[in-house]
Amino acid sequence: MARKASGSAHWHTETAAVHAGEFVDPATRASSPNLVMSVTFAPEAVTGFSARDERDYEGFVYSRVGSPTVAQLEAKLAALEGGEAALCFASGVAAAHALICGRLGRGDHIIVPDANYVGIAELARDTLPRFGIEVSCVDVSRPEEVAAAIRPATRMLWLETPANPTMKLCDIAALAQLAHDRGVRDVAVDSTYATPVATRPLSLGADFVVHSLTKYIGGHGDAMGGAVIGRTADLDALNLEATVHFGGVLSPFNAWLILRGAATLPIRMRAHEEAALKVARFLEEHEAVSRVFYPGLPSHPQHALAKRQMRNFSGMMTFQTRRPGPEIAAAMVKKLEIIHYAVSLGHHRSLVYWIGTDGIQASTFRHDAEQLRRYRDYAGDGVFRLSVGIENPDDLIADLSRVL
Repeated sequence: MARKASGSAHWHTETAAVHAGEFVDPATRASSPNLVMSVTFAPEAVTGFSARDERDYEGFVYSRVGSPTVAQLEAKLAALEGGEAALCFASGVAAAHALICGRLGRGDHIIVPDANYVGIAELARDTLPRFGIEVSCVDVSRPEEVAAAIRPATRMLWLETPANPTMKLCDIAALAQLAHDRGVRDVAVDSTYATPVATRPLSLGADFVVHSLTKYIGGHGDAMGGAVIGRTADLDALNLEATVHFGGVLSPFNAWLILRGAATLPIRMRAHEEAALKVARFLEEHEAVSRVFYPGLPSHPQHALAKRQMRNFSGMMTFQTRRPGPEIAAAMVKKLEIIHYAVSLGHHRSLVYWIGTDGIQASTFRHDAEQLRRYRDYAGDGVFRLSVGIENPDDLIADLSRVL
């Protein structure tokens, strides 16, 4: 059963992050959420053996169907996004897979960005067609391309804003309106980069929001998870299909860690944004850097949309260098003292990684000639993806100066 937001609609984000989904334990009077690791539970009423027969039972029976600790996190996430309910999964990709394969079937059509997070991009290109789901990859920053791609079988429009790794934005409200007017049932937004502190896609017309909880919401790089937030009826149906049948459930221990991280999300996002803006300005003025993409900079091609759609510019950016990227990446591995040369993002510590155009084209995007031309116009031979943590930005700047 999808867990609903409770009594938090009137709270500010900072308050919801701390209190939504949490309560004082009636037995122990514990103030912090309990970590309940039990796999099975003793129900207070006779229930059926299949999860199909448990839908009218409000308690817990088996942790693949629902767990008390995971349920608390789900309620918190629903409150933060202003959604009716949430479902958690073992990773961000598990959440995306659950939503896409739980809502679509053979003969359905999905539109996805032509450049977005590699896990979802490869799922769309390599896996979905094997199961008869048709995929179109378009530049979702151009509404006219989305409109041209919609066909009678289109059931889902998948958006990611800001996009990984290009930092392109898309207009959620405009695209949701366009898709729904043209008969598309579901608009889903991967809002991992933005977080609910910056953007609430449901309020802009989206049907679902997806997060990799491994990133900003968990925030500490020590717990993997994913979530889908949306309408209760949709997520109740999805729970049976995607959670019970696909089985990609979130561990209660990881849920407990992410609960703890989510409580400080608003203050961490303020620190991320403050440090990122200072680092982005430094990079933009550095002679070794040719281009910086950060939504908070006026130089970002979609800065006006960022100001309209985002309440926080987050800590993510990409930049290009005049010297060859692999050469600087090798120096980063050896010389960086504070920033870690490592994948992932949204952690309290800063992370940087080189994403070469040739490599990501061969492994993931496989663009046609025109899409490749556009990607190279934007990303050149590659970009450094920098996830700015909550360290002092002056120390991060000194660290980057060492390799630039």
